[in-house]
Amino acid sequence: MPGLWDCHAHLFGSPSWSLEGAAWVLPAAAGARATADLARYIEGGVTSVREVGGYGVELAPVVEEGSAIGPSIYGAGEVLSTTGGHGDIHSIPLDIYEGISGRSRIIGRLADGPSECIKAVREQLRRNARVIKICASGGVMSEVDHPVHQQFSDEELQAIVAEAARAERVVAAHCHGKPGIMAALRAGVKTIEHGSYLDEEAAELMKDKDAILVPTRFIVEELLGMEAHVPGYAYRKITGLADTHAQAMKIAIATGVRIAMGTDIFPSGPVHGFRYSLASRELRHLTEAGLTPLQAIEAATATGPLTLGAQAPKSGRLQEGFDADLIALDRSPLELDSIWGDPERVTHVWKGGQLVK
Repeated sequence: MPGLWDCHAHLFGSPSWSLEGAAWVLPAAAGARATADLARYIEGGVTSVREVGGYGVELAPVVEEGSAIGPSIYGAGEVLSTTGGHGDIHSIPLDIYEGISGRSRIIGRLADGPSECIKAVREQLRRNARVIKICASGGVMSEVDHPVHQQFSDEELQAIVAEAARAERVVAAHCHGKPGIMAALRAGVKTIEHGSYLDEEAAELMKDKDAILVPTRFIVEELLGMEAHVPGYAYRKITGLADTHAQAMKIAIATGVRIAMGTDIFPSGPVHGFRYSLASRELRHLTEAGLTPLQAIEAATATGPLTLGAQAPKSGRLQEGFDADLIALDRSPLELDSIWGDPERVTHVWKGGQLVK
């Protein structure tokens, strides 16, 4: 079958579950760990990733030239955030934060006002970002903002989407709360990431706009079991929205919103990096929310490239002229409970027609 797409990936190369801890990781160390994570992706059958914040744009040519074995990478560069937003690290004084922004690819690019947002988009395009990632609402791993609150204004969102469109890039919007979801959709973003407070009205608007939901249930389930490892504020937030997120997935699927597989895995290293090999577990979460097994496979293969708009490669299908990114399994891929989330079930992986597992 086609190789899998993780459409919400992070290649931070940080062993920390805290964004503050991740911000201080040296780039060389981050790159070395992230290279190991790329190999773990391959072990689990993931052959393409849309990397929405991290070192993806730098690692993409390393994989392409053959210096590292891993999935094809379509990176966003830095995540665009308002000052004090989800892409900000609130415990670091602002002047220090702004001093390290741009050197660390883990933290966000702060932008306030339409003109600064346009400049921030252009900076990512200069790095050859294949998609633009923004924080349209608060988040879980950021300290003081609220996941429901809209962050960028309507005018800022419109400026970002328009500037990205001039370079044939689409915008991926981190959104938990409905206000951010609705504003992002009105502005023309292509994908909603997480969608925790999506309701019937938001789902209908997603259908009307032909937007794609990347629900990332994988990371929600992981964080629920990590109370001893994540900051207390993050654990309180995730426990507060987990049930609503599960219901939002069911609403989106019942409404007919197009779904793409994404995991939001981000911690690396010898203790936590193994999760990259388990990315396919998200297919099981998608069926629990209402997709059929075949629809879940479509979300993890053919739908993946669509999250890149005009930048989409010919990938995710067994079809002449498409990337020869293939995987073989030791039993039917429709047996979700026994296949997905277990890298040992993936017996072979071909990348561009070359056997890499």
